[in-house]
Amino acid sequence: MAKDKTLYTCSECASTSPRWLGKCPGCGAWNTLIETVPEAAPGKNRLSNAAGQYAGLAQAQAVMPLAAIEATEVARTASGVEELDRVLGGGVVEGGVVLIGGDPGIGKSTLLLQAMDALQRRGLPTLYVTGEESGAQVALRSRRLGLDASQVNVLAEIQLEKILATIEATQPAVAVIDSIQTVYSDQLSSAPGSVAQVRECAAHLTRLAKATGIAIILVGHVTKEGALAGPRVLEHMVDTVLYFEGDTHSSFRLVRAIKNRFGAVNEIGVFAMTERGLKGVANPSAIFLSQHAEPVPGSCVLVTLEGTRPMLVEIQALVDGGGPSPRRLSVGLERDRLAMLLAVLHRHAGVACADQDVFVNAVGGVRISEPAADLAVMLAITSSLRGRALPKGFIAFGEVGLAGEVRPAPRGQERLKEAAKLGFTVAVVPKANAPKKPIPGLQIHPVERVDEAMDAVRGLG
Repeated sequence: MAKDKTLYTCSECASTSPRWLGKCPGCGAWNTLIETVPEAAPGKNRLSNAAGQYAGLAQAQAVMPLAAIEATEVARTASGVEELDRVLGGGVVEGGVVLIGGDPGIGKSTLLLQAMDALQRRGLPTLYVTGEESGAQVALRSRRLGLDASQVNVLAEIQLEKILATIEATQPAVAVIDSIQTVYSDQLSSAPGSVAQVRECAAHLTRLAKATGIAIILVGHVTKEGALAGPRVLEHMVDTVLYFEGDTHSSFRLVRAIKNRFGAVNEIGVFAMTERGLKGVANPSAIFLSQHAEPVPGSCVLVTLEGTRPMLVEIQALVDGGGPSPRRLSVGLERDRLAMLLAVLHRHAGVACADQDVFVNAVGGVRISEPAADLAVMLAITSSLRGRALPKGFIAFGEVGLAGEVRPAPRGQERLKEAAKLGFTVAVVPKANAPKKPIPGLQIHPVERVDEAMDAVRGLG
């Protein structure tokens, strides 16, 4: 009996290879080729290779200039969960497709069940399709979350054709597919979760959403590296991609938008996990600040920007005797950037940490990617090295260049106003971010270079 032919498909770009390769020939990614069974070859290709033959295959469509197209705002429906609406850009878009991923047990299903119940109680029909749990398990979770007498329609099914037929028959305003990796189509012979199945099932669901105006939310698995499982094209198909972040041992969760065709990217929603499910945090700055009775060495508060929201985050640094091979570790910040900042600190401020272990941490499990954190990190390191605490009510932000200059951060006025609102009284900021009008209760020290920032801090002590 002849052995079934196999193909190796890249999970990043979906290109194929007849044999396994360590490096994908299509996109160059390593260790992404997965063994799959090729689908049955279609019949004769309807598209001819000869030039001028396409006109007979399809009718030409009318075109119109961009200026003649009416630009209307997309219709949104508030989900009833304020922090989720913030990440989505104001609510769920009619006909929009949202992909949400995160580690197992972090709260994806809990949040979506709460959102579906809130929509249902406002008179909007909803459908929750579960492929990983039974209907009884979903009902048990709703009781545990306090969603008594919930009228959310539940379908326990993994066959795509049945799911599509049910959505068309019930016509919900919003449908949740939990999860896309469990759904399969009879038209494909590969197993659920394979590259071909995930791609084709997501394409059919996206087509249905655009044709009917039903908003569809897809739950996706993540790999051990934290990226969404399945082909990379999955993220390109959908309108919005959300990631759940946070430690499962912590009670706080972050939902971050990394793609949004209908809103801002890098927007975040902050939630607290309680016995009654996920609750939005109105003042997220409070959870990222440690409660010190008195200022301690190695601590500096940063005003960071997450989407449209300024937040205060405490940066902690510990500098300790290292030895011949000192370590540089950072949690919540880029390690390579930490090494660069230490070199700038030595060259332009005369603060040497070459023989010291340096540990930097962003409190609360938040991840900071913007360079405006540079100045706060350097001040925290210097404070720990010298054993001198920064003044009470002190904040700092600003990008630091290799030449030792302190560059401005975007939307500096909003950062300073947020700090003043929370009771901070002293700020060291880039000179370009100094406000033209004084901010009541906030003493601002504008600086242009790193050594000026160090002198300003010494003057405050």
